[in-house]
Amino acid sequence: MKRFIRELRRREVFRSAGLYVGVCWILIEVSSVILPTFDAPEWALQATIIAAFVGFPIMLVLAWVYDLTDHGIEVQGDATDTVVAPIGGRKMDFVVIGLLSVALVLSLYMNVTSGPQVIENPDPVTVLIADFDNQTGNELFDGSLEQALNLGIEGASYINSYSRNTALAQAKELELGEKLDEETARLVSVRQDVRMVLAGAISSDGGRFELSLRVVDPTSGEQIAEADARAKTSADVLGAINTLAADIRKELGEDSLDLDKLEAGETVTAASIEAIKFYTDAQDLARAGRDEEAIELYAKAVAEDPSMARAYSGWGLSAHKIGRPTESDEQWQKALSLLDRMTERERYRTLGLYYTVVSLNYNTAIENYQQLVEKFPADGAGINNLSILYIFTAQYDKALAQSEKLLKIYPGRTLYHGNHAQYAIYAGDIVTAAAEAQKVISQDPSFFKSYMILALVSLHEGDAAAAIKTYARMAETGTRGASLANIGLADIALFEGRYADAVQILNEGIAMDEAENNERGVGSKKIALAQAQIALGESETGLQTIDDVAATRGDGQLVPSAEIYSAAGRYDDAFEIAEQYREQLRPTARAYADLIDGINAIHQQEHVLAIESLRKALDSADLWIVRYYLGQAYLGAGYPAEASAEFENLTTRRGEAGGMFFDDVPTWRYTASLDEWKEKAGAAISNLSANNQ
Repeated sequence: MKRFIRELRRREVFRSAGLYVGVCWILIEVSSVILPTFDAPEWALQATIIAAFVGFPIMLVLAWVYDLTDHGIEVQGDATDTVVAPIGGRKMDFVVIGLLSVALVLSLYMNVTSGPQVIENPDPVTVLIADFDNQTGNELFDGSLEQALNLGIEGASYINSYSRNTALAQAKELELGEKLDEETARLVSVRQDVRMVLAGAISSDGGRFELSLRVVDPTSGEQIAEADARAKTSADVLGAINTLAADIRKELGEDSLDLDKLEAGETVTAASIEAIKFYTDAQDLARAGRDEEAIELYAKAVAEDPSMARAYSGWGLSAHKIGRPTESDEQWQKALSLLDRMTERERYRTLGLYYTVVSLNYNTAIENYQQLVEKFPADGAGINNLSILYIFTAQYDKALAQSEKLLKIYPGRTLYHGNHAQYAIYAGDIVTAAAEAQKVISQDPSFFKSYMILALVSLHEGDAAAAIKTYARMAETGTRGASLANIGLADIALFEGRYADAVQILNEGIAMDEAENNERGVGSKKIALAQAQIALGESETGLQTIDDVAATRGDGQLVPSAEIYSAAGRYDDAFEIAEQYREQLRPTARAYADLIDGINAIHQQEHVLAIESLRKALDSADLWIVRYYLGQAYLGAGYPAEASAEFENLTTRRGEAGGMFFDDVPTWRYTASLDEWKEKAGAAISNLSANNQ
């Protein structure tokens, strides 16, 4: 072994290895800086490293076999040969050590100065995808290309795509037409503070397709970026859309591994353009309330692509809306089993929809949306849905905080300002609610829900006349505004004790809603109508009105129905509603179930039992209506001090009573009896004091 090592030294193998390592080390470090500067492909650096490793054993063999002499390169002598190569000696040792030292210092310097790699995305940006200019004459590409492009664009965490359906609705309100061409998209974008418009085109040439995409500044019309792609057949168009999305994201400054996947087609979540077309048309029908027709197209979409998870989820949602629970559950299970076919953002959105609308599992939905906005900070829909879920779970301060965060990202978005006004009302910030609602109306007078906020602010300030005028303005915004204004006016009439006026107003509103097939509006108005009829002493008529309300009722119909049934002594009917709530996962449902138990106990004069049920309800959700009845239960049980505290609390939280069931329907009438209950509690406290003297 010693002899072998001596031979390695004699043949200069160790020195040659040191020189080789030092040179390669320096070469690799320099290449890691220079190659990216010249936009060299990633494989260039990888090839350099591989070549260095492969060359090392070759160098060792050559060093053993050959020697560098005054006469050039010659074959090494025998082991007994005493010829010493000219590159040997102490000087060469210093050269090798120096070269390795330079390589080490250079490597340390570059690692320290470069620091950890931090991938920084551009600032959050909202884009609106305009209708593709379809020059092929093939209707298959209408609507489907925009859907596919949206998937690719929103793969970037900093990009948020503005809803095309919302933009179309706004275009119609502005009388800009039924299409979202580039000009219309720009006009909507300017109004809604959308930063960029994506305008695409597709044409055909001999069976091949040419696609182009432009990013346009909506205000100036200036082109920010552009990209183009080709497809040999219609089956290749989806891949071309991926290429466009990847190129545009690069143009906008993104540099991530997701782009490689996008270009490779890994994020395409449908097998064919035909499947996307059926899915897109089904979505349009579902949004128009034509769910049975939508289901037929969802079925065609999954026939084209049995792995299209989004089509199954859409199918499940439509079946859920029209009361087909078995069919809905079957389709949702298929969708959930195919989540890996979705992009990451799609998965979070799909699960959020399922937890919120289908399973009513609000706590899990909140966790899901929290993860979504952590990974995609610019996702406006995700942040907004998280705010709504906080409202649904009576976490008003959290809802307001999320909304403030959203407005910092999208300060010009009318919808988000309108929602912020609503959240402020619930959180008791009346000043902010008024300012935000007024801001929305000044930007878009047709945004009818903000008039309700202003009306509630006026009622909070004791100015019912101003609220009535505000609802009259709301009625002028269109059919939907007129429907909400009608129950708003009836709500004020009930609050003021004008029950006959309320009946007249509501009958007119019900007729209007029935003509428009507005079942939700009819149901809400019939509840208020029954309350007015019972207040007029027409109990049987009121109960019949309640019985006529459709079976598919929301909280704003179910809870008041239970109140009326319980007051009329129909405890079993009220209990049946409570049992429906017990089958749900959401905290407010459990609170409503215990609330109804408490109301039944109050009417049966079992006030201590009522207190127990109502305290249990508060553990699930701290709702205004629960404390309203808890105060009554305390008073009935002989605890006026506790009752007084509850009624005082309700007075400071009156903003929550404005839309008590979180369905955008005014319920200010519930506050009408607060002063009366406070007086009763005060009188009971006085009586206790007098008896103790």
